[in-house]
Amino acid sequence: MNNTALLIIDVQQGMFAEENPVYNGTQLLANIQQLIAYARSQHIPIYYIQHTEPTGREFEKGSPAWMIHPPIAPTEADIVIEKTTPDSFHQTDLHQQLQKRNIEHLLLIGIQSDVCVDTTCRRAFSLGYKSTLVTDAHSTWGSSELTAQQIIDHHNQVLRWFANTKETKDIVFLTEGSI
Repeated sequence: MNNTALLIIDVQQGMFAEENPVYNGTQLLANIQQLIAYARSQHIPIYYIQHTEPTGREFEKGSPAWMIHPPIAPTEADIVIEKTTPDSFHQTDLHQQLQKRNIEHLLLIGIQSDVCVDTTCRRAFSLGYKSTLVTDAHSTWGSSELTAQQIIDHHNQVLRWFANTKETKDIVFLTEGSI
């Protein structure tokens, strides 16, 4: 497990706005909490990826929407990396941070399935990381064409080309070394 890291992508307060919350947000947070507890018990480093937008935008640095959602807030031991694009690696030091710790495997969770989670998963593959997309620990919003669940299901299928796929329960109850 010492070569694995948990990446929590964009689970910020603005994603849970009362007027338009992320799909299945309560269950998403519960699954993320389980994965955080598992990571801590296994001494797996946790990286929070935090989307940051320019001044005046919803996810402006320091704004309430920008803050990591309180139930899963990072501790001092965790690493928080700000990003400005859907790709958690682009113009950040994430890759360098992971290399410093000899991380080879990533557990990918967060928001938004069809944007930042998808882009980060594909980029991790291109950079040579082995990844596991936790299929019930990422979410999004529906569109006029597809429900949020259809988008999540589609990405769970498509991203199998770039990552292993497992549910939260299959990770937190696995024996060491079998992710």
